Amino acid sequence: MMNDKELTAAIETLKKDSQRKFKESIDLIVALKDLNLKVPEEQVEIFVQAHKTLGKPKKICAIVGPEMAEEAKKVFDTAIVLDDNQKIDKKAMKKVAHSHDYFIGQANLMPKIAQGWGRVLGPVGKMPNPKAGCIVPPKALLAPLYAKLQKTVKVSARKSPNVQVLVGTVDMDLEDVIDNIKTVYSQLVAHLPREKNNVKHVFVKLSMSKPVRIH
Repeated sequence: MMNDKELTAAIETLKKDSQRKFKESIDLIVALKDLNLKVPEEQVEIFVQAHKTLGKPKKICAIVGPEMAEEAKKVFDTAIVLDDNQKIDKKAMKKVAHSHDYFIGQANLMPKIAQGWGRVLGPVGKMPNPKAGCIVPPKALLAPLYAKLQKTVKVSARKSPNVQVLVGTVDMDLEDVIDNIKTVYSQLVAHLPREKNNVKHVFVKLSMSKPVRIH
């Protein structure tokens, strides 16, 4: 279990040294060890739902059919309605891909989504992911999913043995940031092959600061 006293001291030190005029993010960094990332079973890719807000709103895009269009437009930041005659150029697709955090896909349209959007979303790791609940049936309730994703973070270590995850911002209550750190860390450890024995070091940092080691 992570030490609240050490976490408090580290975050307070970071906040004290922050002189930026913008709202800096607080990231958790976990350096892993003794993992063979060439083996799929030892790679990490999970989605963790924090208990508290993450301090920055997630921008979410839904790719749906006409039957979900009205609801999707009400709920999500962007709704793209698939049309057999619709063509979106690759430059425009890339702009959408880079400006959104998550993509929702209508389940029965996933082959069409993969064909049209896969070449853009795939390389940046943003294809609708069932692990995050981002592939939905045509009659799904969308508002609860939007709310859930606002507190969801992707924790990934597939090519590099290092995890870096947003856990809050400098203007958040310290207790909420610590809760988010402990939630993300405990879920990560639970998914490691040898649990805490795969953890080398743990750090916290601000957007523009040097990391502060807490473990």
